[in-house]
Amino acid sequence: MAKVEERTTEQVRREIDLEREQLATALDSLRGEFRTARLPLAAAAALGAGFVLAGGIGATARLLFRRARER
Repeated sequence: MAKVEERTTEQVRREIDLEREQLATALDSLRGEFRTARLPLAAAAALGAGFVLAGGIGATARLLFRRARER
């Protein structure tokens, strides 16, 4: 039968504090990875919004329809 390890209240508190610090570090690391993973998506959205705000849709439609009428 396995021997039960006896720990003091102070030892348990130190272990909990250590686990809490490790969890906070891991969470910060994951948040950083998540932000960088979404960067290409944010760049694509910004490009699309800039295109729309610059009137790109109307200009593209006029170009395409003009070419279709010329044929």
